[in-house]
Amino acid sequence: MTMPTLMLLTLIIPLVGGVLLTFQTNANTRDIISLVTASVLFLVVLGIYPGVLSGQSEALILAEPITGLAFSLQAEPLGLLFATVASGLWILTTIYGIGYMRGNNETNQTRFFFCFAISIAAAMGIAFAGNLITLFVFYEMLTLATYPLVTHKGNEDARRGGRVYLGILMFTSIGFLLFAILWTYSLTGTTDFTPGGILQGNASPTIALILLTLFAFGTGKAALMPFHRWLPAAMVAPTPVSALLHAVAVVKAGVFTVLKITVYVFGIDFIADTGAGTIVLWVAAFTLTAASIVALTKDNLKARLAYSTVGQLSYVVVGAMLANAAGIIGAAMQIAMHAMGKITLFFCAGAIYVATHKTNISQLDGLGHKMPFTFAAFFIGSVSIIGLPPMGGAWSKWFLLMGSADAQQWILIGLLLLSSLLNIAYLLPIVGRGFFRPLPAQDAAQYTAGTIQEAPINCVVPLCLTAAGCVALFLFGDAIYEFLQPVFTVAEPAGPAQ
Repeated sequence: MTMPTLMLLTLIIPLVGGVLLTFQTNANTRDIISLVTASVLFLVVLGIYPGVLSGQSEALILAEPITGLAFSLQAEPLGLLFATVASGLWILTTIYGIGYMRGNNETNQTRFFFCFAISIAAAMGIAFAGNLITLFVFYEMLTLATYPLVTHKGNEDARRGGRVYLGILMFTSIGFLLFAILWTYSLTGTTDFTPGGILQGNASPTIALILLTLFAFGTGKAALMPFHRWLPAAMVAPTPVSALLHAVAVVKAGVFTVLKITVYVFGIDFIADTGAGTIVLWVAAFTLTAASIVALTKDNLKARLAYSTVGQLSYVVVGAMLANAAGIIGAAMQIAMHAMGKITLFFCAGAIYVATHKTNISQLDGLGHKMPFTFAAFFIGSVSIIGLPPMGGAWSKWFLLMGSADAQQWILIGLLLLSSLLNIAYLLPIVGRGFFRPLPAQDAAQYTAGTIQEAPINCVVPLCLTAAGCVALFLFGDAIYEFLQPVFTVAEPAGPAQ
């Protein structure tokens, strides 16, 4: 199959799977369709690798309603990495979601899995978008498809969280992102993603700084402060949705967008020469520090993980704004490393809720003895998020530190190290409570002495696999590094528009 055909299939497969789900009345059949759809999509994404590795870059034009403004798809290393993360983790999230939704006797499960499928289709469109217009359309599609997931419970808290979610994401994308796209088109006459960028020779340093700031804040899914509140607000959703938001699609779509625009619209040399990323760099540095401090104050487990995500996303933005090879490599690796680590933590939080209906960290004393697989996986995911070997997160943090050193950003190095210390402070005590404190007397009576009482196997197996994935990403860090190298073997930046 050709690369254009495979890219088209990445959109069609989840859409067809979602439609088939709506006609199912049997829960087992519905769940089988979800799993098969996710698995087939992942295989199709893997099928794109040979073409990208051989340097093929054939584009697929989906439509061209206006001459010169086409909806197109094109594969390149950054997008393929994001697509692999999203499609691969969709399989495990589906398995986990089946166990979670059934274990909690959730209603509207068919609608839930349908919206999940549409969200993944949107993520594939973002991953393989050939230009800014295509990316914007799928970006908005992802926002709308995930809104019913955020409001799934249907209560007042869910509706309030959904309003914040939709309001902030739509306001930033239409008010800032779309404006920046139109401004870029007026300057360059194109919106295509081009190796080396399209703005050099078409924008002054001042305009470049303003444009990049608009793009960064317009990508609300990247959760830069002060446009981050949608993410904690969305924690009213079921845990599989939190996994989708934090690891599989939504927030990764945000930081991936910032990274791709940095590389293929501005060009890292142009940003480095003009200092266009200065404002965004320090906003991201503030966000990663402040969010970690806020996380320390949260007793609710999902709320603490939500603020952790706000901070960890800013690592990607920092890497992009450093505008050097090590920074971009660190940012790209952080997309994959954080996805694996954070989905593990959210899977664990959901498993704890299914098994015990406990949501606060102060309620977790002694549970590690009853849920050893869950708490061991939480420890592994935490170490990866912190950035310590032998977990995958060590590589992204290492390259970000190297990128900061190359840019002689010594204050930034200090903030990155401080953030890692704060990561330790808000994550490892959770594991400590589980393993090193006794069960409260009122809880001990609920458990059979000497027995393991984990969540359903559909919940436990995925979190064990993602924990193993954190180790695997460390072992295969060199392969990821080599795969991303072509991002820097770029053609000369585009000259002024004629």
